[in-house]
Amino acid sequence: MEQKFCQSCGMPLTPEVLGTNADGSKNEEYCIYCYKDGKFLQDCTMEEMIEHCAQFVDEVNKGLPQPITKEEYIGRMKQYFPHLKRWRKELTIGEATPENPALAGVKELIAKMADTLPVTFISSVDEEGYPCTKAMLSPRVREGIKTFYFTTNTFSLRVAHYKANPKASIYFCDAEGFKAMMLRGTMEVLTDAASKEMIWREGDEQYYPGGVADPNYCVLKFTATDGRFYSDYYPRSFVIE
Repeated sequence: MEQKFCQSCGMPLTPEVLGTNADGSKNEEYCIYCYKDGKFLQDCTMEEMIEHCAQFVDEVNKGLPQPITKEEYIGRMKQYFPHLKRWRKELTIGEATPENPALAGVKELIAKMADTLPVTFISSVDEEGYPCTKAMLSPRVREGIKTFYFTTNTFSLRVAHYKANPKASIYFCDAEGFKAMMLRGTMEVLTDAASKEMIWREGDEQYYPGGVADPNYCVLKFTATDGRFYSDYYPRSFVIE
């Protein structure tokens, strides 16, 4: 059976330590020390929860082959906790996020990287289930931080992958600034005239001799659902509505 963990403090969940809902039933996502009668027992930030959990490092070490220090335990929790449901905050396009400083500036950073970096890495899933990554020119058009449009060859292997399995990711990397951004979502292959004309640019004839109507010219439309970025030596995860 798959081991489940409390989506607030990360402790392993067993039937004996399950939290309770407002109606008294067991809650399958949180432990009794974090969640009782349908409410969280602590009104705290993720950082405060990490500091609280860090005091139990000796108990954690009992189950580890090699003991870790309190500082190492805090470092691990800083990477793990952003994935827990309680701390996996949503980033709504167009809204600031003052309630969650860990996500401050995410929208602006994604937009800047998409608009200024010359290369974007896109990934697809092949017929054997393996991830395949390719360097692409930066997106031609974007709508906020949710939708990105790329140009590519209709007869490419990448297009075949997306037609069979639309799951995709795109990755921006600023090596000099030591920042990276990964977005997950789906990729659509568009061949309608309106979409092709929307992102067509002067000079594209060198890639598509037949012009905007060239059958080997198509549009990739990526729609993001969530993502993860790395800056200041710290990874953060977020969800896009």
